[in-house]
Amino acid sequence: MSKRLHARSIPSRLVTGLYVAHTGLEKWRGNEERAATLHDMAAGAFPTLKEMPAAKFMRLLASVEIATGAVLLAPMVRNRVAGAALTAFGAGLVTMYLRTPSLHQPDSYWPTQAGTAVSKDIWLVGIGLSLLLD
Repeated sequence: MSKRLHARSIPSRLVTGLYVAHTGLEKWRGNEERAATLHDMAAGAFPTLKEMPAAKFMRLLASVEIATGAVLLAPMVRNRVAGAALTAFGAGLVTMYLRTPSLHQPDSYWPTQAGTAVSKDIWLVGIGLSLLLD
């Protein structure tokens, strides 16, 4: 194994990279309705995004996801770099979760039923930090 990629990090990088890249590709092919839904949720958490057209936002988000997945899948990219990319991406998703009251219970970080899928993004941060500290 090279100094860039350790055998112990291959499973987390492979699975996470494939998943993140796949979700990006799904968004890339998304329709106007999906774009509006994603944009509304993101703009609620990050008001500066309100000015951006929904379709453009979805393409930007898809690009970031595809790039993050590619960085995780590229064996020549050091764990530290891949971990930083995944941590930053996951932190953005977790921030959106925390800023959206309907996704978590009042006065709590525990998710509502609607927030369960988004709350799981904390795992991306954990995996990213593990790679970053490796």
